[in-house]
Amino acid sequence: MHYRVNTMAVVKTPCLGICSTTSLGDVVCRGCKRYSFEVIDWNGYDTEAKSAVLSRIERLSTQILENKLRIFSEPLLRAGLDRFHIPYDESLSAYCWLHNLLKKGHNRVESLEEYGVYALGSYAGMPLPQLCEIIENELLLLSEAHHARYFSATKLGSKDRS
Repeated sequence: MHYRVNTMAVVKTPCLGICSTTSLGDVVCRGCKRYSFEVIDWNGYDTEAKSAVLSRIERLSTQILENKLRIFSEPLLRAGLDRFHIPYDESLSAYCWLHNLLKKGHNRVESLEEYGVYALGSYAGMPLPQLCEIIENELLLLSEAHHARYFSATKLGSKDRS
């Protein structure tokens, strides 16, 4: 069974089943990195709006991951995702796929190389749980900063005008 997104179909949710916006009230989901209002309103978004959200998540994820990890074999990465039944969107960067693997399957990964990935520089000798925590913390901080810059300021500005 494959969980890939058919790029010709309607844009599917990037949800990984680790939602913290609805369960914990977080502004940024710890799973998919959507903002709380995007999680709530997702089904009402048109294809363009959904694509814009996915594009932002892709840019932020790639920015963090490609500075720490290198994908040398997309087929191995795909095989690992399929083996663990972890969803991924073929239309996005393979670094987004890798993020899904690290979020949903890191406790089952013994060697990144088996999944077509190796760690760069000082991250090479780091235990995978520690590396995953660093990646998640950086991605969450970057996502929160993006939200604060582009959404919190807009909401404050609109309140000031009323």
